[in-house]
Amino acid sequence: MVAGAVYEEGRLLAARRSAPAELAGRWELPGGKVEAGEAPEEALVRELREELGVEVRPLERIPGEWPLKPGYVLRVWTALLVRGRPAPLQDHDELRWLAPHEADAVDWLAQDRPAVAEAFRLLPGGRPDRG
Repeated sequence: MVAGAVYEEGRLLAARRSAPAELAGRWELPGGKVEAGEAPEEALVRELREELGVEVRPLERIPGEWPLKPGYVLRVWTALLVRGRPAPLQDHDELRWLAPHEADAVDWLAQDRPAVAEAFRLLPGGRPDRG
């Protein structure tokens, strides 16, 4: 699985799941599955186009891998918003731009929390490590 840490004006983009039912109402970094024969960066571009209607350019992979469910790990890339304004088109019903001090303002999916913490840590002006 791939996700994008999309930054804008010192804030990180968060997406609230609307599906599947067991994840609905929880927040995540937007992204999705890598299809057969697809590079992770290509999957990220495709997923954010489908889910949010935007074009992004993957920049750097955030170090680390975070287990999701058996057989799946989450890998996150920083991504530059190239074209469009994010909108919740597929699998999400709300988007929010969160400043570092708002990191705990949403109910993140438990398995995404470590990746989100790293994304905020790398955000210019982001949260310092809290030990």
